[in-house]
Amino acid sequence: MACSSRVMTAPVCLIATDVNGLLCVRKEAKDILEGITEPVVVVSVVGLYRTGKSYLMNRLAGRGSGFALGNTIESKTKGIWMWCVPHPSKAGHTLVLLDTEGLGDVDKGDEKHDTWIFCLALLLSSTLVYNSLGVIDNMALEKLHYVTELREHIRIKTKAGDGDESGQYVCVFPAFVWTVRDFYLELEKENKPITADQYLDGALELKTGDTQRIKECNLSRRSLRDFFVKRKCFVFPRPASTKDMKRMEELTEVELDPEFLQESNMFCQYIYSSAEPKTIMEGFTVIGGDLANLAEVYVEAIRSGSVPCLDNAVISLSKIHNTRAVDEALQLYVTETKTTQFPVEPQQLSNIHMSIQTQYEAFCVQNKEASRNVCLAVLLRVFAPLESSVRDHHYAKSGGYQQYRHTLTQLTASYRSQTQMQIMREEVLSNYLSEKEETGRLILGTDQNLTEALRQIEAERQRRLILEQQERERVAQRRRQQQALKEQQRAHDENMRQLEETRRREQERIAQENQRMMEARLQEQERVLQERFQQETANLQRELNRVNVSNSGGGDCCIL
Repeated sequence: MACSSRVMTAPVCLIATDVNGLLCVRKEAKDILEGITEPVVVVSVVGLYRTGKSYLMNRLAGRGSGFALGNTIESKTKGIWMWCVPHPSKAGHTLVLLDTEGLGDVDKGDEKHDTWIFCLALLLSSTLVYNSLGVIDNMALEKLHYVTELREHIRIKTKAGDGDESGQYVCVFPAFVWTVRDFYLELEKENKPITADQYLDGALELKTGDTQRIKECNLSRRSLRDFFVKRKCFVFPRPASTKDMKRMEELTEVELDPEFLQESNMFCQYIYSSAEPKTIMEGFTVIGGDLANLAEVYVEAIRSGSVPCLDNAVISLSKIHNTRAVDEALQLYVTETKTTQFPVEPQQLSNIHMSIQTQYEAFCVQNKEASRNVCLAVLLRVFAPLESSVRDHHYAKSGGYQQYRHTLTQLTASYRSQTQMQIMREEVLSNYLSEKEETGRLILGTDQNLTEALRQIEAERQRRLILEQQERERVAQRRRQQQALKEQQRAHDENMRQLEETRRREQERIAQENQRMMEARLQEQERVLQERFQQETANLQRELNRVNVSNSGGGDCCIL
């Protein structure tokens, strides 16, 4: 597990209640999550207290103990506890297990607190497990009334009027798994065996009628069907006798009911294989640090008296990622540049350069200055013999000018050969030759063997030489400008490519979301049509039975 330096041998509290009675994120858990740099598969379990939620989480963690199990009527788990373990079947992923405080604790008596615990578990998870006892009937569905209040406690968009959100809940809510504990019925319908999934779908069928009672009964059913398209059900028999249940943590697999053990293994394998990595809007895959930030954003919204909003969470997460990316890029840029031996070629410096233009320009200035210093050092060494000859008046003689020009040309070629990779070589050389222009005129003036015409020719030649050197400098300047333009164009092309890639991914995401919404609606339409068909069939069958009874009764009459 690419987690923090320590391995989690036991769960820690992720979300607790502070001294003021407000929810808060615990620093220890936040630090652990920030150390996880790989995608996280987050599985949360919710349900009424004393229903065995913690046992399921321990099974998923591959441990017999960890999350606290209680054997009394008191709720054992408080807040939301977290256990991060390496994913058993998905390499490069971390399985984050969240065990929540039991809902409906009579000692707590705070239904609002229960609602927020349920909402936080839902928002943070990629798979939500709801644990209950007995059977799935009207009473069980009524106890799951939190799902009917989700629109009041969770917003998709920043503003309530930013369009219809109903279809978007399907895309952002986790997969739903209902685990029924101590199940004692036979999985049969009309004397035919059915699966646990079919049992759940049957329990969620809408009741027909327009009475207020029927509408209330259908409210939880409709909410579960609308919010959670992907649903799964597992039914567990009682794991052991009442006496042994008091020491569940101590029981070995041999002491557990075989059917319970088989269902537990099936449940774990389903979670391992089917639970997806946690994502948020725009299809962004969440890593450990992101999960910690999401928890803080949602908890802070609750503490402030507002409602958790997925749009705000995405914006906050984006700001955190952008700030972190800029800081990391700047640090990498500075580090890479510090390890570079200046001066360097422009292309090498350009390869180091990423996106921080201000820092890039500062290093360019530094690079030019370093190149200038190297060129000056080479120039002073190469032209030292010329300077010595000038000081010794070696060229103050007949033919001295020609000798001076020849030496100057040779030394210039030598300087260029030694500064081929330096961007400031022509500028430094131009400044030096400009300084030597007066020296050349003095030497030329003292050359008695030269005719006046020859002096003019040599003066013109010297002037052309200076002009040529200036032209070289302009060419070098243009090259530097062209290099800068190329860098700008490359950055622009890269930005356009990234924008196009983002647009393409957004189109794919929208298409996938539309497809999922369409499939959900088609499934719902098919389910409704099937219910109507069954209802009409039942009505026709009753009418047929009535007619048959009527006909049978008429056969007993005697006509006189």
